[in-house]
Amino acid sequence: MSARRDGIPTGVHLILRRDGRVLLMRRANTGFFDGLYSLPGGHVEAGESIAMTAVREAREELGLEVAPSSLALVGVIHRLSDTNRIDFFVEVDRWHAEPRRAEPGKCDRLDWYPEEGLPEPLVPYVRVALERRGTSGWILEQGWSAEVSLSPQAAPASAASPSAAKALRNRISSG
Repeated sequence: MSARRDGIPTGVHLILRRDGRVLLMRRANTGFFDGLYSLPGGHVEAGESIAMTAVREAREELGLEVAPSSLALVGVIHRLSDTNRIDFFVEVDRWHAEPRRAEPGKCDRLDWYPEEGLPEPLVPYVRVALERRGTSGWILEQGWSAEVSLSPQAAPASAASPSAAKALRNRISSG
């Protein structure tokens, strides 16, 4: 007899930055964190990679076309909240056009906010991820009796350098 294994809902969050600001949306009419600010993004669908999800969500939520080569994985949060969830945070360093509310029924506000003055209320785990800016390759566990930060061992001081971001970008786009 084989044991039943439930999948873990997996999300991909897009980080777009411009002039010291980060793009945030206020969730509405979704039944999940409505009224709170969050990053654009959504769930990985069957048959999708993290990069494929990021490209799809940029199109669906922001009306943007982004190339997989413009994506860099910066961190992961494995959290226990309403269920056991995994969230990937992906930085988008190039896009064309101006982001817009492409799904106005799920988002009632979209704007650029200073990273030093994020709006309230902000989804708590998104705040944690944004506060780690300048670092990459981090993994956090939240919601269990002991919260853990799994950082790359002996990470060089230049872990947030453009070459490190390029290496992460290569990993996300080449699988």
